[in-house]
Amino acid sequence: MSYTAEDIARLRAAIAKGASQVKMGEEQVTFRSLAEMRSLLSEMEASVAGAGSASRQHYPQFVERP
Repeated sequence: MSYTAEDIARLRAAIAKGASQVKMGEEQVTFRSLAEMRSLLSEMEASVAGAGSASRQHYPQFVERP
């Protein structure tokens, strides 16, 4: 699922209010805990932040030492 900045704002507002339900698009989402909400918020922020940037992969370099 692709998230929007609006989805992030809704979830942040729900967390600030202490609500456990958020309407995201056409769905009403009920969370089990604040930890679950925060976890999704982190995932959403990473997804939105990564949408505009290129993926980077890092490969280890092995060097011989004398």
